Amino acid sequence: MHAGGAGPTNLFTDVAGLTVGQAEDPAARTGVTVILAQGRATCACDVRGGAPGTRETDALAPENLVEDADAVVLAGGSVYGLAAADGVVAALGAIGRGYRLAASGAAPPAPIVPAAILYDLANGGDKGWGEAPPFRRLGVEAVRAAGKAFRLGTAGAGYGATAGPLKGGLGSASALSQDGFTVGAIVAVNSFGSVVAPGTRAFWAAPFELDAEFGGLGAADLSAAPDDWGPAVPTPAAREHTTIACVAVDAALTPAETRRLAIMAQDGLARAIRPAHSPFDGDVVFAIATHAQPLPERRMAAVGRLGALAADCLARAIARGVYEATAWPGSDVRCWRDLPSRV
Repeated sequence: MHAGGAGPTNLFTDVAGLTVGQAEDPAARTGVTVILAQGRATCACDVRGGAPGTRETDALAPENLVEDADAVVLAGGSVYGLAAADGVVAALGAIGRGYRLAASGAAPPAPIVPAAILYDLANGGDKGWGEAPPFRRLGVEAVRAAGKAFRLGTAGAGYGATAGPLKGGLGSASALSQDGFTVGAIVAVNSFGSVVAPGTRAFWAAPFELDAEFGGLGAADLSAAPDDWGPAVPTPAAREHTTIACVAVDAALTPAETRRLAIMAQDGLARAIRPAHSPFDGDVVFAIATHAQPLPERRMAAVGRLGALAADCLARAIARGVYEATAWPGSDVRCWRDLPSRV
């Protein structure tokens, strides 16, 4: 590893103090990804999509009481998937994690667990769960599975995802700054827009690729007419497409600075998906600061550098999620690897 390159594993968990757990329900074609903080984790959120589905994002506003989160949940399942956070809250509360306002030991802690969901209800999986959707259970399972290593592609919150007409997935990437900070990104790509240029296999994120992490095809084929989006969804519908993500840095940021990190990281979606932030997407980006290192004296300049790195990391993670995606068992969904050299 070296400054200006990827971290040692090129995963979100290269940022010290964070682990990731995932769980899937293959029959239902859906899943959950949970980001767990081992220590302090100041958290913020930025919503740009026109059809978001979220939980506890208002609590993350810089002017509000709670600055830190215990976990962040990314889930499939649309509105049903928000219940994954219930499972995470229960699992963390059972081991004493959470915010304590009362001094009495009789009052249980209140785990702070913001969440965002994507729409995967129409992907052909068995959604006949009646009054027992699987998401609370998947949230608990994901907490128990948490560690530094995790799978990309058809995994976790990206299990049921699609990216335009291609199979979407769970992606991640990391980067090391010149001044010693580590930035990471994790994303579930379920976009209305296309991640590749029209008529090619080239990812829009190609200019930011490191070490051929998503095929090494280069950026020579990146061009498009003003209204030619390539393989995007031909007839999008509201609330059916979403890219949900989290970026993190091992710096000591204030809540307002962490929010700026989330805002800047949204540019990663615009670099990797065309179009992004549409009326049909629920695009949400969380940001986490783990306070492992102090910022230099010129704080806002440092925040600007970290935000730019976070955007690049997120663009790379989006491409990696689609690049690593594989078809669901028994399905004929088209994956990036199925595309000819010229589409």
